[in-house]
Amino acid sequence: GFYFHYWALFDGHAGSGAAVMAAERLHLHICEQLRDLVDILQDPSPPPICLPNDVKTGVDPNRVSEDDGDVPNDAVPRFHLEKAVSHESLVIGAIENAFKHMDDQIERERGSQHLAGGCCALAAIYLMGKFYVANAGDSRAIIIRNGEIIPMSREFTPETERQRLCCFFPQALLRPELLGKEFTHLEFPRRIQPKELGKKMLYRDQDMNGWAYKKIEEDDLKFPLIYGEGKKARMMATIGVTRGLGDHDLKVFSSNIHIKPFLSCFPEVRVYDLTQYEHCPDDVLVLGTDGLWDVTNDKEVAGVVMEVLTSYEPNDPCRYTMVAQELVVRSRGVLKERGWRLANDKLGSGDDISVFVIPL
Repeated sequence: GFYFHYWALFDGHAGSGAAVMAAERLHLHICEQLRDLVDILQDPSPPPICLPNDVKTGVDPNRVSEDDGDVPNDAVPRFHLEKAVSHESLVIGAIENAFKHMDDQIERERGSQHLAGGCCALAAIYLMGKFYVANAGDSRAIIIRNGEIIPMSREFTPETERQRLCCFFPQALLRPELLGKEFTHLEFPRRIQPKELGKKMLYRDQDMNGWAYKKIEEDDLKFPLIYGEGKKARMMATIGVTRGLGDHDLKVFSSNIHIKPFLSCFPEVRVYDLTQYEHCPDDVLVLGTDGLWDVTNDKEVAGVVMEVLTSYEPNDPCRYTMVAQELVVRSRGVLKERGWRLANDKLGSGDDISVFVIPL
């Protein structure tokens, strides 16, 4: 008697294998993770910090003895020893773990199942009055409520995750094989030429948002960990996303350096509580792959949503499908002599475009 509803988009690259398996399996991993939490989530009292060993044999998991966590008396005045964890945080943790188990399954079975490549994954889970939107990659989700746009994800690209990626560099100093002595964690506006040794050039380090000048040394001639900008930004000159499933065999071109240590399978999960607001039939959650968002911004998407919905009766069940179809068609554009063109004559999306429009 405990249900969740689920939608997900998987945008594959370098082959469809990882995307297809994730489409067939991710919801099962989420279900498995949530199944262990059913009793706890249905109990209004705070989740127990520690479960008894026989939790699955009928012992109430929410009644943990005060003596289960012995603490030295002298520690009590110095530390707050208990951290309050909400039911919401448990669901977020379950979804994060499900993504990790999904990624592990792809790694285990990539040979026997011929799972080439990897995929970005965007999933929306509705559970107990809340939407949990989990994103690993560069797809995007927004809520449109009464004309207001509420972002429910952010894209994970080499630019947006520069600081997380560069934090790997201390590990790479201890494990040189991670970067193959070919990359530098410092970022420069462009590739440095050998003739520029000794000159001062703009740079920034992992903890910097601004730019400063430094004297160019021999070590700075290495290729930057993050190179390019916008849609052309690449991590280790190889891949344009920094989170996703799969890619276990992906290596830097003409090298033995694996990308996966830098590519996270964990999603960012954002929560929207539907019980906090009154929703009308025109309030929706839009999920789209980057093929949509590359050429259409949030405001334009909201405009199409409202334009199409108002042309149908509020109780017409096909109205949301028609919105999704219109978003795809407008983002692709019309084929002209100079390629696919949008209404404003700019280039249409050359990427795959997949869209969900979910009524709240």
